[in-house]
Amino acid sequence: MFKCSCSQFLFCVNAAIYPRFLVSVHFNSHSGLPAKLINGGIAGIVGVTCVFPIDLVKTRLQNQRQGQQIYKNMMDCLVKTVRSEGYFGMYRGAAVNLTLVTPEKAIKLAANDFFRQHLSKNEKGLTVFKEMLAGCGAGMCQVVITTPMEMLKIQLQDAGRLAAQQIKPASMSPTKLAATRVLSRSYNAGPSTATSALSATQIARELLRTQGIPGLYKGLWATLMRDVPFSMVYFPLFAHLNQLGQPSRDESAPFYWAFFSGCLAGSTAAVAVNPCDVVKTRLQSLNKGASEESYNGVVDCVSKIMRKEGPSAFLKGAGCRALVIAPLFGIAQVMYFIGIGEFILDLSPFN
Repeated sequence: MFKCSCSQFLFCVNAAIYPRFLVSVHFNSHSGLPAKLINGGIAGIVGVTCVFPIDLVKTRLQNQRQGQQIYKNMMDCLVKTVRSEGYFGMYRGAAVNLTLVTPEKAIKLAANDFFRQHLSKNEKGLTVFKEMLAGCGAGMCQVVITTPMEMLKIQLQDAGRLAAQQIKPASMSPTKLAATRVLSRSYNAGPSTATSALSATQIARELLRTQGIPGLYKGLWATLMRDVPFSMVYFPLFAHLNQLGQPSRDESAPFYWAFFSGCLAGSTAAVAVNPCDVVKTRLQSLNKGASEESYNGVVDCVSKIMRKEGPSAFLKGAGCRALVIAPLFGIAQVMYFIGIGEFILDLSPFN
């Protein structure tokens, strides 16, 4: 067991599945890579289990168009999801995240150590600017896993919204209602009904068959636009808030202060980059409902959303995204504070 310092808190926030960014900090020498992987993996699994329903709501709210709203707000979406799809319907796509959390985290850790080593000189501590550079560089590497993971997750999360749109009563014209009987797929997998329950494996195979590897990386630039600025906003804000709680320059802030500082900084950064998250979600949604346009890249997506839905559309799901990220900071903090990874390694015969 060990007390959590500011640097350890920064790492454990990064280790959670969401928000998928690299923390570039100096870790305690007693916490090796295996312990980091264990703590981060457990934090990610627990975090996803706790907040995934809210993330599902965020995806569905972001994909709604004007005049075709199925859900009024977050609570309305949760209630309608449980009624129509059952309790486990709120966890559509969670298996993708739980499966890919380990390779994602391995890339993040390896890239983080690589960039930190090359940015440090004479074994002196990194400046804030270099910390941010290391985090951004590692964040650019992690999209190798993050982009396909988000791509598959969004298809599963949004399936319920498309199904509900097909059976929505006569608020649509007869022409639109008839059009919703068949959902078009950009990867040409053939007709899809509202009741079909595709798995992530089936979607991945179809994308690879029709579009190859690039099919899994649709929305890559939008993912970079979201994850890299997130760390640029988060690091300075967290450092400032955490410094306010330090008794002195040589002492770390109390656990509870670091906990709330991380939650506040993470939520603020999440809302700040929410427009990029909306663009990413729209680009990665392969299935389209009635009269839902397709987008040819980031610029085309931004211009169409601005022209047809207005600036407020870029804030769709912002509250849900903040509610998703804040608990993840707390959950990861708890995992590192109690030192589960170190405890498991101490019991291991291979220690």
